[in-house]
Amino acid sequence: MSRRAPSPRTRPWDDPAGLVGVDEARDKILAAFAPLPAVAVPIVEALGLVLAEEIVAASPVPPFPNSAMDGYAVRASDTAGASVQGPLHLRVVGEAPAGYAPTRNVEPGTAVRIMTGAPVPDGADAVVRFEETDEGDRATAPDRRAGDTVAVRRTARPGENVRPAGEDVAAGDRVLAAGTAVRPAEIGVLAALGRDWVAVHRRPRVAILATGDEIVDAGSELGPGQIRNSNSPLVAALVRRCGGDPILLGVARDTTAELRAKLAEAKQADLIVTSGGVSRGDYDVVKDVLQTAGRVDVWQVRIRPGKPLAFGRIGGVPLIGLPGNPVAAAVAFEQFARPALRKLLGHRNLGIPIVQARLLDRIDNPGGRRHFVRVRVEADAPGGYVARVAGSQGAGVLTSLLLANGLLVVPEDLAVAEPGTVLPVQMLDWQVD
Repeated sequence: MSRRAPSPRTRPWDDPAGLVGVDEARDKILAAFAPLPAVAVPIVEALGLVLAEEIVAASPVPPFPNSAMDGYAVRASDTAGASVQGPLHLRVVGEAPAGYAPTRNVEPGTAVRIMTGAPVPDGADAVVRFEETDEGDRATAPDRRAGDTVAVRRTARPGENVRPAGEDVAAGDRVLAAGTAVRPAEIGVLAALGRDWVAVHRRPRVAILATGDEIVDAGSELGPGQIRNSNSPLVAALVRRCGGDPILLGVARDTTAELRAKLAEAKQADLIVTSGGVSRGDYDVVKDVLQTAGRVDVWQVRIRPGKPLAFGRIGGVPLIGLPGNPVAAAVAFEQFARPALRKLLGHRNLGIPIVQARLLDRIDNPGGRRHFVRVRVEADAPGGYVARVAGSQGAGVLTSLLLANGLLVVPEDLAVAEPGTVLPVQMLDWQVD
């Protein structure tokens, strides 16, 4: 069968008025997704996931008043008037190491030698640091034992160097809301609250399929007219960075039977992401298979790079069909698949971090499409940002992504972005909770 390009007169999708807007396409896609069911995981495995439960403190943190310093637990009133010139002497009645309950109370005129983190004995309301006693000179002063006296060289204030019970978290506090992204800090707080397991939205399983007779996987010898499959590893890395688990299905040739067989392997996935086969070419069978095997629409989106996009369901599994050119696939993934994955994960913020940057180069934007330009963003001396175009902007120039750290967004109604124009930039390498 020959490849015959359609006549320009029969290509209404090239008219910007007939294209689907980027925001409209994204909204339609996101409406089809909801957070995945909750699973219980050990807290150390929850990093990067999203809480599916509210965390309420069952007990205070810390659970008891404890010393913030190595020193002596005292009654602050017993140290009134103490100074370097005139120290006060208190009788040492015991020791309080960390990890043990106090064995002696602090009575008037007495002190207990105490270590950092140890419970403060009853009767004490302050801790005097070793450095503020005659034990501060460790080279000449021996450790004090019960029956000895300690010279206090400074008046202590009530509560000084004492961490009260519940200083960090009070019993009954709502500490973490459902929908919170779990960072190392959240894991530390969960451990402090005594939680070793936590309910989170599980990671989405994402089946990834490249299509086309010309595509071969890395490691294979190239035949005439063939190119290597860069899309699948690229998309898999993007999926993993978003928090999903990629499932690589390989490459489907341009036949209905092979494409159906590959898609059948994705029945247990939460999302299918394909690349290629959704444009208007005669050999682009993906759209035909999708439309007969499920409920899938093929759109022409008002976006550059790329334009063709597929979305629907195959066997009940949502499918997003990306363009075949690798940069177009990457840009479309960021705009449509990334927010869908974040919604599956339970994130509340589905967007990409954005900064406003001053453009250093001229950018032409004919055709009335939203142009996502690969740029390098750097901090500007006055406190803002500047953006420089990162290499060639061809949809197949994959190395331009190496130079870029953001996508500068040129709106549909701006035909030329002149140097000095301030525009939003999606920061690809920045993390968002």
